[in-house]
Amino acid sequence: MSTLPLPFFSSTSTRAPFSFSLKSSSPSFSSSLVPFQRLELFRSTTKTTTKSFSSVFYSLKAKAMAELVKDKESGVASADSNGGGRPEVEHSRTFLEARSEQELLSGIRKEVEAGRLPPNVAAAMEEFYQNYRNAVFQSGDSTAVEIVSSNMAVAFDRMLLDVEDPFVFEPYHKALREPFDYYMFGQNYIRPLIDFRNSYVGNLSLFYEIEEKLKQGHNVALISNHQTEADPAVIALLLEKTNPHISENLIYVAGDRVITDPLCKPFSMGRNLICVYSKKHMYDVPELAEMKRKANIRSLKEMALLLRGGSKIVWIAPSGGRDRPDPLTGEWYPAPFDSSSVDNIKRLIEHSGAPGHIYPLALLCYDIMPPPSQVEKEIGEKRVMTFHGAGLSVAPKISLPEIAAGCEKSEEAKDVYTQALYKSVTEQYNVLKSAIHGKQGLEASTAGVSLSQPWN
Repeated sequence: MSTLPLPFFSSTSTRAPFSFSLKSSSPSFSSSLVPFQRLELFRSTTKTTTKSFSSVFYSLKAKAMAELVKDKESGVASADSNGGGRPEVEHSRTFLEARSEQELLSGIRKEVEAGRLPPNVAAAMEEFYQNYRNAVFQSGDSTAVEIVSSNMAVAFDRMLLDVEDPFVFEPYHKALREPFDYYMFGQNYIRPLIDFRNSYVGNLSLFYEIEEKLKQGHNVALISNHQTEADPAVIALLLEKTNPHISENLIYVAGDRVITDPLCKPFSMGRNLICVYSKKHMYDVPELAEMKRKANIRSLKEMALLLRGGSKIVWIAPSGGRDRPDPLTGEWYPAPFDSSSVDNIKRLIEHSGAPGHIYPLALLCYDIMPPPSQVEKEIGEKRVMTFHGAGLSVAPKISLPEIAAGCEKSEEAKDVYTQALYKSVTEQYNVLKSAIHGKQGLEASTAGVSLSQPWN
């Protein structure tokens, strides 16, 4: 059986691909930038203008931790709960006790001197902080300083915790929600990076259709392009108001790098994952190729077991990695799909014992966290973050019998089916591109893609 390629974060490294924003949003945010929940986290910033910055920073951080970490007594029991869990352990509180940006950054050096933080990880954390800070400041939000400082305090705390007490992922990983809510941790990091005024969802009615099928016990596979390490958070944020069930229950086929990098792992811990080795990195170390193939087979078996229970929704990018710009024109486009990967997920859906459906999904968000221009084997890519609009669109489901009825050979049918899915994703992507980069907004809608901004 061929292996499934594509990780949802394809090239993680010792430089953290993520950070996060501590609670859902601030009342001082423009409603067009952060359209959803109004949380207690940032209320003090609008009511306590006479406080010193360090006092406000400490207050924000304390509230954030209180909201993300549930009663520790629930930690042991939570491992069997619906949300998954990992008991909290005692660890250094350097970052949680920081009262200013200066103390937060000096805390990194303090942890290096104490021998708890490797120097290369520390250097990546500092760069990570600056890139995230610059991106959030691009939003023009008046509370950007407080947002960055409080968010990064908890992000650094989670990263340090995993260095001290490394988490081990199983082939199927269920998002950890208790006692620390890693899902919201990741969601809230990306939120300040999305310009919701210039973001769009295509064919919202089909997302409702998908939710209904899930409620009926059906399985759904989303065949998608893959743009950035932040894709899971972007998808969930664009759907969190209208389709929270999809946002929180989507299972991502994820590459091994996202579950080994100490700076990336805390964000991966908040997602439902099927962990695989990407085909693009299968032979980076030739002597490990056989081990990787066997691990992928185990992961496929885990997915098969999950699908037998019905009501599962799985995201897979059959390109095997993130999209890249054309080297000559600089234009971005969805990377071609691998037909064996599409065939694998189709077979799993068909043999699950539950009704199943395959939908083509397009995602445009590369500006938020663009990958390197080329695939890199070495760990340690430089990460740049930007405040920008994003887009998500789904098209009607596509079934093999309808598409490949005239094909005589199975291989030909596989290729025709894969190309039909890829064509749909590309067409949707171009509509999103016209809306966001072409500045056409809702007027970019076509007969096949109806754009909306459901947060408005």
